[in-house]
Amino acid sequence: MAAKNLPPVWNKMAKHAMLPETTHDERARYNFLANLNKHLAHVSQGNKIAFEKRVVPKFEKEHGRTIRDREELKDAISKDQQYQSWSSLRRCTMEMRQQAGRSLVLRQAEALRDKARKLNEGKDTLVLDPTCKVPDYLMAVDNHLMPGSYHTELIEGDVTAAANYDSGVFVTTAGLLGRYNDGGGKAITSWMKKTYPNFDPKRILDIGCGMGHNVLPIARAYPNAEIIAIDTGAPMLRYAHARAIDLGITNVTFVQMDAAKTTFEDESFDWVQSTMFLHETGGKSIYRIMNEIYRLLKPGGITLHIEQPQYTDDMSLYEKFIRDWDAYYNSEPYWSKMHDIDPINLMTVSGFRKEDFMQIGAKAENDLDDGSQKTDEPEDHGRSPIWNVFGAFKN
Repeated sequence: MAAKNLPPVWNKMAKHAMLPETTHDERARYNFLANLNKHLAHVSQGNKIAFEKRVVPKFEKEHGRTIRDREELKDAISKDQQYQSWSSLRRCTMEMRQQAGRSLVLRQAEALRDKARKLNEGKDTLVLDPTCKVPDYLMAVDNHLMPGSYHTELIEGDVTAAANYDSGVFVTTAGLLGRYNDGGGKAITSWMKKTYPNFDPKRILDIGCGMGHNVLPIARAYPNAEIIAIDTGAPMLRYAHARAIDLGITNVTFVQMDAAKTTFEDESFDWVQSTMFLHETGGKSIYRIMNEIYRLLKPGGITLHIEQPQYTDDMSLYEKFIRDWDAYYNSEPYWSKMHDIDPINLMTVSGFRKEDFMQIGAKAENDLDDGSQKTDEPEDHGRSPIWNVFGAFKN
């Protein structure tokens, strides 16, 4: 009888030419960490109990009032042993996941580079620009504790950052994004096909594409469309392009470019898409990017952005706080500000009309689910494949 309610094993991940080779022990580490991550989602439920039963009563007794904001809650709950234990374990899991991924890709850095070169050689669908400057807000952060983040090159032609990311997403999501880690791209593609079956985009732009995992379902669904995927990290683009070529996707051009200042012509795209990208933009860049999106969209075109849920007035203080964990301890410093933004305001100040704004819920499509997973699993806030999608048509 199959074990119930356990993450799928790493061996179930779809193999392609760019996926790093793993030893028995390396797979065992990944499997252990995926199970620990899933277990910690259950342990996290104790944080709310601690909040309600100990933290709030103690604070009200000491201060004569209720907790006002997330910072006060953070200070108060950080003294609670339940939260301390859970948070420490979760941080350790994130660090161990990066250590495990980095060790396996660094030992085969040259081999991975050579595989990418062979697949990319002679193709005009990979366009790298050595003059493209990685934004300062990205240079300042090792996103989700990944040493060197997305852009650092350790050897000429490096792809290790993307290989690490591709092999390790399985751990942080416990396999909930599917065999190719493309559950987000599949979800938005299915929604578009179902909601707008006659939508026939000729040109699609995917911004902050990373290793390209979420743009490929879109490319498959719209094989006659010209698709351009942009990112500032050369290692990610080399890997993404080689991965796409090996998987038989040839209608995506990967370009090194800053989404805040592209060189594309006005009104030249029918659809501009991003997936879990905006929360990694700092300062005023998110507004610059949205202005650029408005400029690039054709009238009648659509933009959609997959993110974790925005913080709204009807969201509890506790939920906002617990979703901020990644901002505090997982090297996602722009997370809180982005999720505090009113998406309607973000869209309208860039030129979109309020009446054209849309917001939907989406859940990752998971082709690894064999039916053994419970449907009432507790949400792992900040890491759950249950997303908020917002966007608008351009009038």
